[in-house]
Amino acid sequence: MTRRLPSRLYAIADPGEAGGDPVELTRQLLAGGAAIVQLRWKRSPTASFLTAAVQCRRLTAAQGALFFVNDRADVALACGADGVHVGQEDLPLDATRRLLGDACWIGVSTHDLAQARAAAADGADYVGFGPLFPTATKATGYDPPGLERLREVRGAVAVPIVAIGGIDLTNARSAVDAGADAVAMISALRDVPDVVATVTKLRSVLDSA
Repeated sequence: MTRRLPSRLYAIADPGEAGGDPVELTRQLLAGGAAIVQLRWKRSPTASFLTAAVQCRRLTAAQGALFFVNDRADVALACGADGVHVGQEDLPLDATRRLLGDACWIGVSTHDLAQARAAAADGADYVGFGPLFPTATKATGYDPPGLERLREVRGAVAVPIVAIGGIDLTNARSAVDAGADAVAMISALRDVPDVVATVTKLRSVLDSA
């Protein structure tokens, strides 16, 4: 059975190079009404990552929001996360499923139509697709596929699509109109004067799509 994401905004709590507090960022995202939060902390030691994940799990559970962990299936299992998001070079989907079970959400990063089809066929609960637009958050080595490629993926897979990469208030609606079930954002939520107000505004824009 195809699952449905509870929101069109997929908020990613990533402290970035400045070394912010991912737990406090998660608290602000939730205060703005985020119903999905992923913890992404690439350079964190495992112990610190797990400590933050446990705290974020408590915060999201109290708000009834879905909580995902980026990359680390072991941390997702240890903190009781709702799901994990894995990349093309992370633990394979079938191994992740054996570790976490059928109840856990598993999302897979994809960068082209073939990867998206493969992830959906292998049992991903959703596919991340991007970077949709140019982004400075991560050096991917992939050219941004853009909205036309997103439309092709929408026509090829039945699972939800989470668009990511270079998405902000100015283009989030266009990604949804092109077929994304949700849009994921990092810097557009973190690097702003008021996180709560930004999340609130984005929810309003996306809910009207």
